[in-house]
Amino acid sequence: MGALYALAVTTGMRRGELLGLRWSDVDVPSQALAVTRSLQRVRGKGLVRVEPKAARSRRRILLTPTAVGALRRHQSAQAVERQKAADWWQDLDLVFCSAVGTPLEPGNMLRRSFHPLLIRTGLPSIRFHDLRHTAATVMLGRGVHPKIASEMLGHATVGITLDTYSHVTETMQRAAVGAIEAALAEG
Repeated sequence: MGALYALAVTTGMRRGELLGLRWSDVDVPSQALAVTRSLQRVRGKGLVRVEPKAARSRRRILLTPTAVGALRRHQSAQAVERQKAADWWQDLDLVFCSAVGTPLEPGNMLRRSFHPLLIRTGLPSIRFHDLRHTAATVMLGRGVHPKIASEMLGHATVGITLDTYSHVTETMQRAAVGAIEAALAEG
């Protein structure tokens, strides 16, 4: 599951987008992926890949070398799982799937992997969605233009990004204070 968490933190993708990601959406040589679907529970159908709610949610995301490396390792591990499963494997082309190729149950992923990982590593109890907030905070804190962050996160408008993450960090506030002070000193 390391690749799942690496993508969550480095791309800010939503949980459903990650769980609905197919290998055909990943372009390792270009270090990019396309968000085209999201895994959702649909009454009477179970877990299915559905169109994103908003047009901006369909997007191309460039990947960090860390994310690409994690995906390569994950793909190799998944090939071993596929061989072990043999005839039980259901080839749905999912990047993140069960040991037999079926969609991951989101609640099980949290209970069996995410929450135990937080405990093992001594991290505070957080929501999976907080990884998306972390990605946004890091981007904005490192000076990424809000429009770029908004597009990467799949927000409908830059306003959503700014309204949601305007609290960002004290470091950013200190930088703003420093910029104001520098302007006054020049002036």
